[in-house]
Amino acid sequence: MQQLIIDKPYRFIPSRNSRFWSTLVHLWLPHHLRKDYGIESCTSVHAEKLCDSLNSGHGVLIAANHCRPCDPMVIARGLRPHIRREFSTMASWHIFHQSRVQSFLLPRMGGFSMFREGMDRESLNHATQILGEAKRPLVVFPEGFITRSNDHLAHLMDGVAFMARLGAKLANKIDAGRKVVIHPTFLRYFFEGDLEATLRPVLKDIETKLSWQPQTHLSVRQRVAKLGEALLSLKEVEHFGSARSGPLAERVGIMIDSLLSPLEVRWLKAPRRDKDTMERIKALRTAIVPDLLDDTLSEADKSTRWRQLADLYLVQQLHCYPGSYLDTADSPERLLETVERVEEDLTDIARPHPPMRAVVMIGDAIEVSPERPRGASADPVTLAIRQQLEALMQESLNHRRS
Repeated sequence: MQQLIIDKPYRFIPSRNSRFWSTLVHLWLPHHLRKDYGIESCTSVHAEKLCDSLNSGHGVLIAANHCRPCDPMVIARGLRPHIRREFSTMASWHIFHQSRVQSFLLPRMGGFSMFREGMDRESLNHATQILGEAKRPLVVFPEGFITRSNDHLAHLMDGVAFMARLGAKLANKIDAGRKVVIHPTFLRYFFEGDLEATLRPVLKDIETKLSWQPQTHLSVRQRVAKLGEALLSLKEVEHFGSARSGPLAERVGIMIDSLLSPLEVRWLKAPRRDKDTMERIKALRTAIVPDLLDDTLSEADKSTRWRQLADLYLVQQLHCYPGSYLDTADSPERLLETVERVEEDLTDIARPHPPMRAVVMIGDAIEVSPERPRGASADPVTLAIRQQLEALMQESLNHRRS
């Protein structure tokens, strides 16, 4: 399980953009993307839309899908030929605690922390200031977590629209003619190698971890499906006592609810089945995490809470396997993503698979009003972001090389 929760008091980490360090990192970035993520090239489409907004003096928020850990670096690399300004990026607090080098470089590259398990006014104020002053674009990922699903958009958090409205209020105070706009941005990754040759050794390693003989008599797709069935069955045995039968998507849904509902009764007084899965996870983490910092809590109680957080991590991972994602697959990337996800779930690490090519698709500017329209059941800005991201998702497929 990856360490998404840091059991010490949260301390906001602001961005400290440094032109010196940014220049060095940009020189190193192509090598890093190639070596650690298998990405050979990054290009952008419709970057002129973003340039127009920046040249007009607007505060700019880039709202991107989040399908891979390298997404912020791909945005920086793909847009570098067109935009020489530095970026600011909102990132989860735990990312700043993964290594000393990373904790040093992230703020100097424009990264600032966000506490996902509670209200973070300092982070919100920092983002508002960046948008209001309009000195550099702000990059945010509205899905809130890495999905590893390039052909599927998760639920978008309304916090992005709220943040943009606060930025619009500040921008108007600073300069009555200044606007804040959101550019939905879709990141598409293309695998351009031999899929079977790439996946066979990974599948063999995973099968060996399960004490299987390598299932070489099956196709790659069949091997992936069989592994998915086996791993879900193992979790069903762990939590239910025995493996279930039925369609995988239905069984995943049952497991998600069986893990979330009892925790919601314990911490939130009632199940919240009408909410999106990630919203349910966030509400529970917000309730559980503060207890870990209580010095009077016994070790047994702390252990119980860590177990509950581990169950929430499992739910998040299960949520990242969209129903019928492989059933309709006509591209190598869906199989590749699923194998990466399985390997990451088992080992916390997914090895790179070159050659990959990344395309950064920039959408039209969405002008944000300082006030939210009254009476709307859903946030119209969030809906507009999602609509554009879905359109860009389809358009991006046109950039596959024949």
